[in-house]
Amino acid sequence: MSDPCRVLLVGATGLVGGEVIAQGRNVTGLSLLGLARREVPLPRGGRMEMMLAPVEDWPQAIATIAPDAVICALGTTQAKSGQEGLREVDCTLVLRVAEAAQRAGARQFVHLSSVGADPHAKAHYLSVKGEAEQGLRKLGFARLDIVRPGLLRGQREGERRVLEGIGQVVAPVADLFLHGSKRRYRSVKARDVAAALLQAVRTPARGTFEHDYDAIQRLARGFAQAGSA
Repeated sequence: MSDPCRVLLVGATGLVGGEVIAQGRNVTGLSLLGLARREVPLPRGGRMEMMLAPVEDWPQAIATIAPDAVICALGTTQAKSGQEGLREVDCTLVLRVAEAAQRAGARQFVHLSSVGADPHAKAHYLSVKGEAEQGLRKLGFARLDIVRPGLLRGQREGERRVLEGIGQVVAPVADLFLHGSKRRYRSVKARDVAAALLQAVRTPARGTFEHDYDAIQRLARGFAQAGSA
């Protein structure tokens, strides 16, 4: 029997990261490990080996973990961290993790980005996300998955985002009017995004893949159909 795929999760404290922990605990063939700056409250029934280290020590920690693949769900907001803080987390830290993972032998990087990410976008958030994607493409992983959800739907623990909360209320109705090329802007449940991230790790094809709304749903359905097998 082959050894399980060692999957490193960074961004475990976020909405999607928590869902990855909850859904990834019983997946056959995957060994999920986390790296964080502080203790992570695990979702009910969740369990995961976690390494705690200050951010400046993450490259050495990643070398020690030696993951086969990385799920990167790192992210903050401009309201919480300011423009430079957003760039530091959503671009600089993402690329630092990716570079360390590649040096440690990781073959795959699965990155949670955002619909509309573009290094030339006028919106600072989207331009930072686009710069991160651009940097990841240059690293040459055997497989790179860029997952681009719209508004995330789900309950965050210990954090209030007023505008996001309002968006979650109106999203199910607004989604009905998003068709054709605009479907990619539909809101998506955080648990479906997490399932898509995990399913991407289970997909062996090499190359670079972008996943918007419809592709996220396909991956999530594939994960549900495969179960823990």
